[in-house]
Amino acid sequence: MSSELSLLRIWKTSKVSELSPPIQTDFDFDRVIDQIAGEIPGPHLIFFAGIHGNEPSGVWALRNVLQRIRKEKIPIKGKVTALAGNLRALQKGKRFEENDLNRLWTKKNIEALSNGKFQPENEDEIELAELFALIQEIILNQSGPMYFFDLHTTSSQSIPFIPVNDSLINRAFAQQYPLPLILGIEEYIEGPMLSYINELGFVSFGFEGGQHTDPNSVKNHERFIQLSLAFAGSCDSKTMNVEESLKAWKKEYGSFQDFYEIFFRFEVEPESEFKMNPGFKSFQEVTKGEKLAISGGKAVHSPKNTQIFMPLYQAQGRDGFFLIRKTPQLFLSLSAFLRKRKLDRLITWLPGVQWASPEKDAMRVDLRIAKFLAKPILHLFGYRAMQKSDHYMIIWNREWRSRFKDYQEESWYQSDLPS
Repeated sequence: MSSELSLLRIWKTSKVSELSPPIQTDFDFDRVIDQIAGEIPGPHLIFFAGIHGNEPSGVWALRNVLQRIRKEKIPIKGKVTALAGNLRALQKGKRFEENDLNRLWTKKNIEALSNGKFQPENEDEIELAELFALIQEIILNQSGPMYFFDLHTTSSQSIPFIPVNDSLINRAFAQQYPLPLILGIEEYIEGPMLSYINELGFVSFGFEGGQHTDPNSVKNHERFIQLSLAFAGSCDSKTMNVEESLKAWKKEYGSFQDFYEIFFRFEVEPESEFKMNPGFKSFQEVTKGEKLAISGGKAVHSPKNTQIFMPLYQAQGRDGFFLIRKTPQLFLSLSAFLRKRKLDRLITWLPGVQWASPEKDAMRVDLRIAKFLAKPILHLFGYRAMQKSDHYMIIWNREWRSRFKDYQEESWYQSDLPS
């Protein structure tokens, strides 16, 4: 275990239990599932798993892959760190105790944590403080390009997919996987951990391996971990079974390999009883007017012909379901063209647009003046938006923060990306 991560063993768990079979959970583990440092300098890959306590698949997969690397003495370049997320919730097999840990990474909480003024009020907030301290220490000791991955599963049946914050470096790296890539979730969810890490400019995105208790979810997570190690140049492709994994995924999920964008989220109101109609799974086509769920005693219907995404089939959670649509390749190419030439900066000069903070990390758009700034236009320029009222919205652009120079020597980095 590397001595530089002095905070890694700040919490020792007891035996994890009560998680649903067939995912086995009868093992002891620390915050650090494992960490391996190679003799040759290289990238640092940081994997998180179990941010939600009822999603142990990624924890097992990380343990399996890193144990194999140790047992077979597979050489690696750089470092790989595997971290467990919500330890206290994992012990109980619950998504969270009082607050969703993957919704606590808000600007307010980050500022309090950074200033040493954060006062945890429950177990989930203690987890937040511990993970935040860990991430700071990892970044402080950065020695090569860094990659952050967050492993999850879903309550409904689903093929594996990658939710990704829309930046050019994220797109470039994520396109190596033959899986559906989902854009735009950060517009509908406030406070996920990866949104915070994306603000720091690193390549960082999630991976959803399948349904919570499906044994194939562990296999999908193992494949994702191995592919990530190979794609980042940490391990040789042959030792990570890249050809076999790519062939299998292309055969199983090749027809879904595309960019998709979330355009609708059904929010479950606090204390409201919500129940999805049975049988829905991610990427399933639904028709306009089709009954999808019951919320607060009222039927919820699809507003149009589209595809459903991440329907909620568990007791905890505020995201009832999302609706998605494919993103045209022309749109992706045009948006990349505009961003590479930094034309997104022009938006700051438009009427009705002003900085929303002294740090100039977000802008406030007055929709009564800047009516032409619809979301599709903002997305072209790399902006994401969160509607705050009928009259204004807050927009931000992570392209400005991307650490292009950290990655420009990497094999996956496209020559036409900014330097």
